[in-house]
Amino acid sequence: MEELIEKAKILQEALPYIRRFHGSTFVIKYGGSAMVDAKLQESFVRDVVLMKYVGMNPIVVHGGGPQIDETLRGLGIAPRKVEGLRVTDDRTMEVVEMVLAGRINKQIVSLIGRQGGRAVGLSGIDDGLLLARKAAPVQTKSGPVDTGRVGEIREVRPAVLTALVSSGFIPVIAPLGVDAEGQSLNINADTAAGELAAALKAEKLVLMTDTAGVCDRDGKLLQSLTAADIARLRETEVITGGMIPKVECALGALSGGVSKVHVLDGRVQHAILLEIFTDRGIGTEILRH
Repeated sequence: MEELIEKAKILQEALPYIRRFHGSTFVIKYGGSAMVDAKLQESFVRDVVLMKYVGMNPIVVHGGGPQIDETLRGLGIAPRKVEGLRVTDDRTMEVVEMVLAGRINKQIVSLIGRQGGRAVGLSGIDDGLLLARKAAPVQTKSGPVDTGRVGEIREVRPAVLTALVSSGFIPVIAPLGVDAEGQSLNINADTAAGELAAALKAEKLVLMTDTAGVCDRDGKLLQSLTAADIARLRETEVITGGMIPKVECALGALSGGVSKVHVLDGRVQHAILLEIFTDRGIGTEILRH
């Protein structure tokens, strides 16, 4: 009986959040361990389907770096990155499209369907969702490096997403863009999620990572940060490496109209529900002020 009462308390704790966020849009960047571990995959998909059933509008943007690397090596192509960006020649671009828009995207759509949700897979190329341009060369100590078909977003046209959401679907988006000549470009998944969240004026942007969130110098989780906090932490080199593009993405989304950004540990089962539907949460929330 005590166990049942405890479950009822959990539902009561979630009720104010369900009421508050009913009808709100959540853009979720899905990647890391949560994409490759079977239990974490099921946990993530169940969270997203539950959000839709209680009246929220989740939109999933997925990565796929490890899967792309694996496929490239299988074809005898050595993956190459510069400052965290994949150097993408034409042959690599073919693999990127095949893995992201093909295998991974459709796998996520299928998993959502098996849990009772209705999902549609698409990429930023569809209906010109993510209009992009070739990114400028990356400046390194050895000089500028051309990253090939890596793109930067110049415009988001979210009409197709609005139509899908209003029809009851969960959009699942592969981070590919298209330039003015119709050529596909490789887009960073965090960046794509942030730009989409801003264009949609989403209530929340959720970035799933393989860390507890944003941590201090001693590895302790920082539960709440503002733009000013992040500037200070970067200046003192507490925020470094792979967390830098994530906080930059977060700040860009906030300046574009997103209410709040959450950086979550995707290695925790039901991380999204624990962050959104509980009083304390488990990750780092980033706010404008």
